[in-house]
Amino acid sequence: MNSNSSILRGKVAREAATLLYSGLEKEYKQAKLKAAANLGVHVLPKNIEIAIELDNIAEENEGISRLERLVEMRMEALKLMKILKTYRPVLLGSVWRGTIRRGSDIDIAVYGDDVEVTSILRAQKNLIVFRLEHMVAEEQGKSLSSVHIHLVTWKKYNAEVVVRGIEEVGKKRFCETFGDEIRGLNIALLEKILKTNPRQRFVPF
Repeated sequence: MNSNSSILRGKVAREAATLLYSGLEKEYKQAKLKAAANLGVHVLPKNIEIAIELDNIAEENEGISRLERLVEMRMEALKLMKILKTYRPVLLGSVWRGTIRRGSDIDIAVYGDDVEVTSILRAQKNLIVFRLEHMVAEEQGKSLSSVHIHLVTWKKYNAEVVVRGIEEVGKKRFCETFGDEIRGLNIALLEKILKTNPRQRFVPF
């Protein structure tokens, strides 16, 4: 890659990240296409290049409050996970990665019966379940269904609990943004992180 191409990729990545941060675009693919069109170029950066710029923008705009919010969101996640401990909860997304920005939510995956999980969450005082989504995804030629429970936590953070079938426990998944394996944090690991290094990041850069 020559230096001019590298510079252009960097500019497109920054523009795409700006579109995502401002909420003008929601998906990486559309953000990079729009960014390239805005700049009048035909160079498209990789998702990880955009993610790095997005992280930089969040740091520039949010500073120390971002780190304080990360710790609080991880503590909220732990409370949720302990309520759902029977269903093998795993913390995922930006709260796991340590790359939150304004508007980020808490993402937790659990495994088991969605009706039971929904009932447990709805029974919690000051926890608001406001939407359920039934989704089907194609993976390796198989249709996999999941239920996405959207809620507001005790400290008013948005959260999404994804209920998957028990047969999916331990299944490897890879991140479209970073390219690495999505490992997440179970209850024991999250408790350890909160005690030893509550701001720890899990990113390949």
